[in-house]
Amino acid sequence: MASDRAQHVAAEVTRLANLPASLLTSAATREPVWLHVGTLLDGTSTAPARDAHIVYDSIAIRFVGRDGRTPPRELLRPNQAAPDFVAPDHTLLPGLIEAHAHLFLEGGELNLDRRAAYLKQTPAELLAAARARLEKIVRLGVIAVRDAGDKDGVGLALSKQYKDQRCLKVGQVSDLPLGESETRPASDRSPAPLMAYLDSPGAAIHHRGRYGSFMGEPLENFPTPHACVAARVAAGADRIKLIPTGIINFKAGAVTTEPQMGTAEVAALVTAAKSFGRQTFAHASGDRGIEHVVEGGADSVEHGFFIRDDQLARLRDRQIAWVPTFAPVQEQVDHAALMGWDAAIVAHLQRILDQHAASLVRAHALGVPIIAGSDAGSVGVAHAIGLLDELALMERAGLPPLAVINAATGVSAGRLGYREKFGRLAPGCLSRFILTRHSPLATVANLRLPRTIVFDGQVFETDATADVTGL
Repeated sequence: MASDRAQHVAAEVTRLANLPASLLTSAATREPVWLHVGTLLDGTSTAPARDAHIVYDSIAIRFVGRDGRTPPRELLRPNQAAPDFVAPDHTLLPGLIEAHAHLFLEGGELNLDRRAAYLKQTPAELLAAARARLEKIVRLGVIAVRDAGDKDGVGLALSKQYKDQRCLKVGQVSDLPLGESETRPASDRSPAPLMAYLDSPGAAIHHRGRYGSFMGEPLENFPTPHACVAARVAAGADRIKLIPTGIINFKAGAVTTEPQMGTAEVAALVTAAKSFGRQTFAHASGDRGIEHVVEGGADSVEHGFFIRDDQLARLRDRQIAWVPTFAPVQEQVDHAALMGWDAAIVAHLQRILDQHAASLVRAHALGVPIIAGSDAGSVGVAHAIGLLDELALMERAGLPPLAVINAATGVSAGRLGYREKFGRLAPGCLSRFILTRHSPLATVANLRLPRTIVFDGQVFETDATADVTGL
C-alpha cells in the first residue's frame, strides 16, 4: 500500500511539473495560483529557501512558505487541495532589476557611424524605439529599469506612461498590490500594455562643455543648484542624476580629466534633491571625483572605477550604494579589434577590470550595498542581455551567485526606493518573477537558459530564440 501511494505521488509530481505554462495564466483573472518549487530565492536572504510554496494572482504575491509550509485554505480556490504546479527541480526568483540603463540608446549596435545616425532621430522616434524595448526586456526577465538619463525627454515620457497605466503618482509607493489604488473588479479591467517599470531623472546635471552633453542639461542654465533640481522635478524627474566626473581614457588607462563638481556643489544638489523627496545618483570614476560624491552625500555611486578601499568603507558606513557597471569596459575588451584598440590598450582595460573586480569583492566583504546595473545603451551593451552579462561579470569577479542575484533584485529594491513593490518574493509584492529548471545558484549564467517569466498574470517562455533586435 505504501509503495502504491509513493508511486502515485511520484506520478502526480511528474504530471504537474510538466503541465504547460499556460496553466499559470489563471492569475490573469485574479484566480490564485499555487506553486510548489524545490528552491526559492526571495531577493534578500543570504540562503535559499527549500521545499517552498507560493500563492499569487495577477496583482500580487499572497503567500510564501518555506520548508514545506503550505498556504492557508482561505488563500486558495474553493476546494483546492493540491498545488497547481509542482516542480521540485525548479528555482523561483524575483524578476531582475536593471539599475543603470539609458533606454533611449540602442546598446547592441556596435557600429559607431550607425550609432551616431541613430541619435539624429527625432525625440518621438527615440521614444518609440525605447518603448518597444520596455516590452522586449520583460520577456527576457527584466521587470524594472532605473533609467540613467537623456536630454530628449524619452525617459520622462516612459515614466509617465507607466505611472498613467498603473495609476501612480511621483514619489508614491504603489498600493496596487493590496488593491487600494484600483477599485474596479479584475473582471472589468483590460490587461495593461506590457511594459517594464521605469523611472527616470530626465536630463542629467553636468557642467557646460564637460562630459555628459548627450544625456544632460548644464547646471549653468540655472541660477542656483536648487533651481536646477526644482526644474528637473517640475519636468517629472523621479530622481536626480549627477555627472561629477568624466569617463575613463581607455588609451591612458585612467581618468585624465579633472572632476566637474566639487564636494560642496554635489552636496548642494543632494540637499536640493532631498528637499523634493528625491534620491540622487552620481556618475563617478577616478578616486578624486568619487571622493566628492561620497562626501557630498549622494545616494549611489555609478561606475566607481578606481575607487579606494577607504571610500568603500565610507560607502558601507553611510549606506551609499555602489553600481559597478563592468559591462561597458568588458565590451571594449571583447570587441577590441572593432574599436581599434591595440594590445597595450587592451592590457590597460584588463588591468582596470581586474582592479574593479578586486574592489567589488572587498565591497561585498565590507557590507557595501552592491546593486546590479549594466549601463545598457553603451556601446555593445544591449538592454536585458547586457544585464545578464553584468551579472556574469560580477560572479566572475568573485561574488557568490546568490549575492549577485540579490544585487539585481531585493537589494536594489530595498535601497533605491522604487515606487512599487517588486524585486522580492514576499506577500504584497507584485507578481513578477522567473521560474527556471536551470539553477542560478550553480552559476548566474543559467539565467540565459530557457525560463518562464511571470509578469502580472502574463506568462512568457523565453529561450535562445527570443527577439532581441533593437535592444
